[in-house]
Amino acid sequence: MKKVAILGRPNVGKSSLFNRLARQRDAITSDESGTTRDFKKRKVTISENRDFEVIDTGGIDDSSELFVKVKEMSLKAAKTADIILYIADGKSLPQEEDKQLFYTLQKMGKPLALIVNKIDNDKEEQERFWEFFEFGAEAAFPISVSHNRKLNPMYHWLEQYIPPRKDESIVLVSSDEPSLEELLDEHYHLATEEEEDDHTIRAAIIGRVNTGKSSLLNALLHEERSVVSDVAGTTIDPIDETIMHQDYAVTFVDTAGIRRRSKIVGIEKLALGRTEKILERADIALLLIDATVGVTELDERVAGLIEKFKLGSMIIVNKWDIRGEKTYEEMEENIRHELKFLHYAPMITISALTGQRVHKILDEIVSMYKRYSQRIPTSKLNEALRYAISRHHIPSYNGAVVKIKFATQYEIKPPKIALISNRPDGIHFSYKRYLSNVFREKFDLVGVPLDIVARKRGERDDDDDDE
Repeated sequence: MKKVAILGRPNVGKSSLFNRLARQRDAITSDESGTTRDFKKRKVTISENRDFEVIDTGGIDDSSELFVKVKEMSLKAAKTADIILYIADGKSLPQEEDKQLFYTLQKMGKPLALIVNKIDNDKEEQERFWEFFEFGAEAAFPISVSHNRKLNPMYHWLEQYIPPRKDESIVLVSSDEPSLEELLDEHYHLATEEEEDDHTIRAAIIGRVNTGKSSLLNALLHEERSVVSDVAGTTIDPIDETIMHQDYAVTFVDTAGIRRRSKIVGIEKLALGRTEKILERADIALLLIDATVGVTELDERVAGLIEKFKLGSMIIVNKWDIRGEKTYEEMEENIRHELKFLHYAPMITISALTGQRVHKILDEIVSMYKRYSQRIPTSKLNEALRYAISRHHIPSYNGAVVKIKFATQYEIKPPKIALISNRPDGIHFSYKRYLSNVFREKFDLVGVPLDIVARKRGERDDDDDDE
């Protein structure tokens, strides 16, 4: 069975995370530094069938003879573990001791993640998480154990290294390790809110009125779930339906068709508002284009909502069976020219009425979601960055040299990449576009928007730049 060791300095939340993983209040926690002085073990389960042994170690501190012993035991636990979670306190700036300990653990050559705890909201993440990029961690997660915030990406990372069990029985085992003395560590409150399922995909079907959205939903579900009518604007309330595909629960939302604003009247104003709310929570948008009409000005506005909400996207050209004389090449040229900002979106021609090529959509949705939620290792990202700079050097800014020190991905869904630079304002948008193209060439980002922001180390600016 794989062993996962939790390490860090005193009072950063190690025992709280241990309790969270064990799903019980096992390790005692308090605000007094140095509560956990030896290590506890528990067998825990994630994703229903992946078991591992989690080890809660004592806080690493050289301030006394006792803590030196605790440090020795903690590092010994790390050496015997298969996977290491190093926790730092996100309420303060990175400590030099943290960095040195992290570098020591990196040399062990094991899967290692930097967990920045006590990041309680988006504002704190924007202001503080940047400071920890200098660790050079290939996997780094801003979380709040006490608020049950953003733990799923960490669980997803652990799943890469923990195989599913063959024996379906689940047994919790206690540690027989002798303990030195357990006092109190950090006041802990078990959060009650449910966590989001990483294997749930929300796909919104979006488009102008009468492009075949409801017909497509019915074709995907193989049943009459949504009312189909030639009367434009039949669908008012968004319709949700979930099906399983490749172990993913794919929830389709058939949104109301969007008209020109001058033609939006009565209840359809409410429908438009609901559609935008659906897109705020969606992962992927399926943009329907009517093959008998091609791209219109309104299609461009509808597509603009995809860009607004940073969704993974696929362009679906419906009614291909009655398109007339148009060739695929002509249709693609028209779409790519009119929808330049969706250059990354794949295109497929279908007939929702006959079912032509509809089956390909489900496979692409799952593949796209994996790309949409992927985390690019920092080492690979910086390797691509060095390659890009070697091909085309960064232009100067008002005669001053512009340097990019390193790049790191700080968010998923969609992937967001930070360029840490001496002159962030000096990186022209065209060079960001160039870097975006290189990253797309090096990594699989088909159908996925990519955000690239330029920041100075320690900058506390909430404004992001698009690619």
